[in-house]
Parts: sequence; C-alpha cells; structure tokens
Amino acid sequence: MPEQKKYIAHLDLDCFFVSVERINDPSLIGKPVVVGGTGKRGVISSASYEARAYGIHSAMPTGQALDLCPRLTVVRGSHGEYGKISKRLYRFMCDYAPIVQQASIDEMYMDFTGCERLYNNNLPGLMHTLQALVKKEFSLPCTIALSSNKVVSKIATGTVKPAGIIYIEHGLEKNFLSPLSIDVIPGVGKKTELELRKFDINFIRDIQKMPQSTIETILGDYGNYIYRTALGIGSDTLDVEWKRKSISNEQTFGKDTTDKNELLKYLFELSESVCYNTRRYGWKGKTIKLKLRYSDFSTITRNITLKESTNDDKVVFDAVKNIFLKAYTRKMSIRLLGVGLTQFSEATEETLSMFRADEKRTHVLSAVDKLRKKYGDGSIHTGSV
Repeated sequence: MPEQKKYIAHLDLDCFFVSVERINDPSLIGKPVVVGGTGKRGVISSASYEARAYGIHSAMPTGQALDLCPRLTVVRGSHGEYGKISKRLYRFMCDYAPIVQQASIDEMYMDFTGCERLYNNNLPGLMHTLQALVKKEFSLPCTIALSSNKVVSKIATGTVKPAGIIYIEHGLEKNFLSPLSIDVIPGVGKKTELELRKFDINFIRDIQKMPQSTIETILGDYGNYIYRTALGIGSDTLDVEWKRKSISNEQTFGKDTTDKNELLKYLFELSESVCYNTRRYGWKGKTIKLKLRYSDFSTITRNITLKESTNDDKVVFDAVKNIFLKAYTRKMSIRLLGVGLTQFSEATEETLSMFRADEKRTHVLSAVDKLRKKYGDGSIHTGSV
C-alpha cells in the first residue's frame, strides 16, 4: 500500500490585534495603526501593514515607532477580547478539520489528511473557502498555506501575506524553499543568521547544496533541524490533537412554517446529509440531536442516545422524527431545524452486524454514497417521509 499523503494547513491571522481593533473602530482602516503600550516604556504588540511600511514592527518601543511615523495611531487594545475571538475561531475550524492545533493566539495548524474525498478531492479549493468563511464570520483577514508538513506550511504563509493562499504540492517542497532567504526558517534568529552568513550561506539553496555534516559543524546539533527543514522535511503530526465531536446540519427557512409534512421533509434531508458525512469519516454515532428554532427566535434542543451506534439515514430520521413530534408543542411557526450526530465510534468491520438484512443495508448505503459523490448530494435518496 502506498503511504498516505499528509495534508497540513497553517492559518495565520493577518495583524490580528489591529484587525480586531478595526472591527471595533472602522475609522482605523487604511491608517498606520499599532496595538501596544502608550507610555514611554510601552512596547508594540502588533502593527498594521501601513505602519510596517515605516519600519515599525512588534517588540519595538512605542516612542521609537512614533518617531518613525508621527501620525501613527496607538491603541492599547484588549487581550482578553483577542483571546475570546481566537478560541471562537479555533472551535469554528474544528468543524472543518478532524485535528486542529492552536499554535498561538493568531495561528493554528489543521490536519486534513484523509479528507480528500470529503472535500471533493480539492483541498486547495477548501483553503479558499476557509479564508472566505473567516472573513465572513469573523471579519478577519487571514493567510493560509497547505503542504505536506507543518514547517513548510508555516514558511509558505510568510511568503504570501497578507490575505494570501498557497499550496505546495507534494514533492515540490525543496524547489519552493530553494530561493528563499535563510531567515525565513522558523527558529533562525539574528545570531544564527549572522553565523550562517559568515560562511556565505544566504539562501536555503545554499544549505541544500552542502553535506549535512557541514551545516552540523557550523551549528552543532541544531544544524540537523536546519538541514532537514531546507530539504522540506518537517513534522506532519499535530502536537495537540482535537477530534471532531459532532457532525450536524441545519436549515433556516426562507419563510417560517407550521406545515409538519414540510418540516418532516426537511428533517429527512438533514438526516441524510448528516449520515452521509458521518460515513465519509468512517464513523457511527450513538447520540442524535434535534435543534428547533421558533419564529420568535426561541430555540430548543433535544437528544436521544441509541442502544447501538449508527450512520443509517433511516435510523437517524426515525429517531429525529419522534423527538420532533414530541418537542414541537407551541402553536408557532418554525424558522430553523437542525439535526446532529455525536458520541462517535469507528465503523469498523468488527462492529458491523452479522445479520444479513443489516449487511444488505450497509451495501445499499455504500452504493448511495458513491452515486452522491459522483452526481451530487441530492441525486438520490434512501427513502421518503
């Protein structure tokens, strides 16, 4: 079996602190702005690209920044708010990537390995979608890179900021890195950079051309990391693993309705969608959830836990239908319905029922999934309400 290709994305929020302040005060848009201390001993935490054009950067004393740009706007900022937004974005991304690692308050890694079919074999296209979603849902600009490992993706985001997207194909990591300056390698600070330049090592291609022993002679054990990075070799394992806890889908109606037959039809379609995506991950869920929102925006959620895990459209719909008929007690129209599945287990061969009817049903669902993948989600249904 060929080794599974790894797909690691790096998402970096552009001028995160400044971007948040611009949401709160749109008059700051387009102006040189920094977030940081305002006193004589103040230090810059984040600088807009307009401010960076004057040579201003993070960790610079505020007084020095004002000398470089007298019309600079200095905002003290609210790190508590930044942290809350960062956590919200993290949870948001957890709905798209099975494993997410929060690297810092303004950057994260996402592992999409094995998700190619889930996103129609177009993970680079997904990066564009995610960038647009971050802008739409959070009003934040971001840069995203996708490659085979963490270090290449992190370097890549730095080459296309701000608001860029880049995909480094497998096998082309070394070519991508070759023309870049040595100071783009994470961990190469001023001291290491000066040491390398003493030996006329200015670009990553210079490292690629030399034996590993040479770079190790210059930098010691640290040279091993530098050499491997120059070749495009890096970790493809995320340090903090987050596994998706639920799969759900919901529908907001163009016009609120009280028609139960119409509502049940929507519940059936939502159940199909949730089960289809659950099977794509190779999972089964045990707890089924219903979300119901009335026209006055009051919302209720109900759930039921089955004796056995499932990813069968009919089983989920039958359960959701029963929950809905008991939960819909108000004589008021409904504006939104949602269906979810959680408490997952792997849908391995060992967990499949030995009964022939269940085995036949599994084959039917597999055939339906193949047709949906080829012709679209709405191309075929497993039954009707």
